[in-house]
Amino acid sequence: MSTEWIENLQDLIGAERVSISEGDLFRHSRDESFHDPVQPETVVYPESTQMVKDIVNFARANKLPITPYGAGSGLDGQAIPVSRGISMNFDRMKQIISFNPEDLSVTVQPGITRLELNREINRQGLYFPIDPGADATIGGMTATNASGTTAVRYGSMRDQVLNLEVVLADGRIIKTGSTAKKSSSGYHLNGLFTGSEGTLGIITEITLKLHGIPEHTIAARCTFDTPKQCAAAAQAVLTSGIPVVRMELVDAPSIKQVNAYGDYHFPEQHSLFFEFSGTRTSAEEDAAFVEELMQDMGCRNWERASGSIDRAEIWKARHELAYAFRHLKGKEVMGSDVCVPLSKLADMVDFARAKIEASGLPGSVFGHVGDGNFHTIIVYDPNIPEEKLTSETINEQLILKAIEAGGTCTGEHGVGLGKMKYQRLEHGEAVEVMKSFKELLDPDGLLNPGKIFCD
Repeated sequence: MSTEWIENLQDLIGAERVSISEGDLFRHSRDESFHDPVQPETVVYPESTQMVKDIVNFARANKLPITPYGAGSGLDGQAIPVSRGISMNFDRMKQIISFNPEDLSVTVQPGITRLELNREINRQGLYFPIDPGADATIGGMTATNASGTTAVRYGSMRDQVLNLEVVLADGRIIKTGSTAKKSSSGYHLNGLFTGSEGTLGIITEITLKLHGIPEHTIAARCTFDTPKQCAAAAQAVLTSGIPVVRMELVDAPSIKQVNAYGDYHFPEQHSLFFEFSGTRTSAEEDAAFVEELMQDMGCRNWERASGSIDRAEIWKARHELAYAFRHLKGKEVMGSDVCVPLSKLADMVDFARAKIEASGLPGSVFGHVGDGNFHTIIVYDPNIPEEKLTSETINEQLILKAIEAGGTCTGEHGVGLGKMKYQRLEHGEAVEVMKSFKELLDPDGLLNPGKIFCD
């Protein structure tokens, strides 16, 4: 990149908002995925929608790709600038634009994280419930249609977005919805841009639904002999009509790894974790009903708690799972997530556990079984190519079986780099329809190129 090019960009938005420092380029070359890093040519830090528009117009005039960057917590390479160019960081766009408690809504800039948002709105008795685990930015969560542990009750980001402000590749600024709770007017542009991974436009404002903080919350945990039994038990809870807030599966090898990581003493068996909330009466009744149902299905080690500290203790094995595997010295992890119809979940979980055990590699099966979405982690030695190949093979077998079962190659991580090759298998001719949107809105292919679709 020429010095003149850098100087022109600095003149446009200010030298303090354009970085080519080694540290910044390194940071923006990667996310939390296993995909190879690629350094951008520069990192920009816009502070307003107008500045984003100016950068987009500059990039279009100079044929430079732009890759949006949030917290870097993504798991499938969406933030990796594979075509180099400009990495656009939203650290300086994290304001709450408007907060309307009476409407149960808030409008924010994309750089604010979910925990930062909740710290501001909790004092009004409201909260934003989508929890992907990491303290991701709201913009990144919107771009990938994140969901997480509360999806069984609240769905994904797509279910929580009321309106978006988006800067298109040609510099136009559009609104995709309204602040009304529902609409039958026009095409569903909220749904189109939510989950588009920055390939159709750059999101600069998000209006979200909010929810009241429940009066009472109960956490619970129990164990079963097999992961298939856990999945079947989860399905039984759902068909019973109990409105659980969270319902998570963690298999026995994962519990064992968490115990070793944190010097804990959780029962090293396949486990289901629950959270119930509402009024005190309703939460207590829901927890009691599920306990009885689980006992009838042969569970052991039922444990429950309502105090915040005790609830955190029960959930610790789930919350620390990923860290327990990712911090193994000299090892790397390969993760995947699929989502299948609930009737297929038990067999899919059993299939995944069997494949990992047959490989001889350490690994984990866990996830949000309340909505059919679960994850795998496979640990391998990066110095042994055969181990990495085995990990990739298991992931592919799992994805192919999920699609065959009527499911999807990704329930919440997004397509990014790793799931591009499965798009046509999953969507068929609909891929061409998706590509037509991309070509219409970004004809030069400058917005997060190299993602979602294989050329």
